[in-house]
Amino acid sequence: MLWVKAFHIISMVCWFAGIFYLPRLFVYHAACDDSPGRERFKIMERKLYRGITTPSMVVTLVFGFWLLGTNAEYYLQQGWLHAKLVLIAILVGYHFVCGRFVRLFRDDRNTRGHVFYRWFNELPVLLLVGIIILAVVRPF
Repeated sequence: MLWVKAFHIISMVCWFAGIFYLPRLFVYHAACDDSPGRERFKIMERKLYRGITTPSMVVTLVFGFWLLGTNAEYYLQQGWLHAKLVLIAILVGYHFVCGRFVRLFRDDRNTRGHVFYRWFNELPVLLLVGIIILAVVRPF
């Protein structure tokens, strides 16, 4: 089971790397005013989202549910796990919102400025802090 936990953590780190970097690309893309730069950002965003971030999310969820399944009766009675699962659901939603933004930029339909994306970029930090504290400290 330690291998499953290790791969869960590794994939989670990869997922968060993408979730942290993708909105940063949106910041730069929204501020970019030249066509070659915008096209380069489109490629970077697509490759990051589809090639790294989404597969990492899937692997993280698979290994996470695998770990949950090892002792589901116990885990499903724990309040900290319910709170963690809520934060993970929000993170998955955030992930798909990022995918929507990738498509908007791809189709040249983005209407938001770089300041919006700077603020948008902060949410996963809060989610990460909450998820890690709940998983490690298990406060309730």
